[in-house]
Amino acid sequence: MASQHHDTGYKELFSHPEFVQQLIEGFAPSEIAQIMDFSTLRNHSGNYITPLFEEKFEDVVWSAEVNWQRSRQRVFLYILLEFQSRIDHSMPIRLMHYVACFYDHLLKTRETTPRQGLPPILPIVLYNGSRRWRARQDIYEMVKPEPPAFLRIYQPHLRYYLIDEGRYTDEELGLRRTPLSGVFSIEKASADRAGLQRAVDRIVSLIKADPHKGRIDTIITRWLKRHLQRLGADVSLDQVHSLVEDKDMLAENLESWAKKERKEGRQEGEQIGLQKGRMETMRATARNLITMNVLTDAQIAQASGLSEAEVKALRAEARH
Repeated sequence: MASQHHDTGYKELFSHPEFVQQLIEGFAPSEIAQIMDFSTLRNHSGNYITPLFEEKFEDVVWSAEVNWQRSRQRVFLYILLEFQSRIDHSMPIRLMHYVACFYDHLLKTRETTPRQGLPPILPIVLYNGSRRWRARQDIYEMVKPEPPAFLRIYQPHLRYYLIDEGRYTDEELGLRRTPLSGVFSIEKASADRAGLQRAVDRIVSLIKADPHKGRIDTIITRWLKRHLQRLGADVSLDQVHSLVEDKDMLAENLESWAKKERKEGRQEGEQIGLQKGRMETMRATARNLITMNVLTDAQIAQASGLSEAEVKALRAEARH
């Protein structure tokens, strides 16, 4: 199935190690974050995928060393950014393909050899669609009906870890005091203009509390401007260079956008009201002419502005 991706800016966001760390620490299983040495994060992003699926997708690949049973080893984080309008139930197959292609890349570039063995991979699907994710998370679960015991060991197994942004409540996101949780809050609030302003206020406070606030401010500001453009926001963003410094300017723009939408909504409502009023007047005229019983349906239609079919329907109503 072809994906319907939009440019979320997430690929750029996750090209920075801070946001990869915040993703793992805040949204992945706690056992992984506890053993991971984030100072060793290394970016391996690139195009490793052969065109088995005709699609446009975004992915990022990082690795980090983990301390496990008194030994250190490198674990790869394969993060697929899945932002299409429909849930892709073929995801387990896609992930198996992607992971196999990445392993093939490691062998071809001699990062490892078959004798040395393949490094562990944590496949993550980050999804921000409006519907909750329903696709199976392990390819084995797609094998139906379940085979008898002697065949089960020969079936493929590959599970991905799902981060479904929409599953997190505002309260749960509030407990995660990181700029990334602020990004997720903005995504969730995008349809609610007042909620969007609150989410922006929250992320500004999170940026201010970050030890690297200058760098984080630049990254988040760039992401937010792209996000607002994608929403079709009627706001001027050219002068917004810093969420922290230009917070008031952005708030004024968001309020102007909200007022314009409310005004357009009122005007649309008034227009609909006028149309309904005109239609009722036309029907009343037609009913009066039908009652007089001197004109044909075609003549009444011409006089009232209704169609002949509408006049016939009104005449049928009058008979009952």
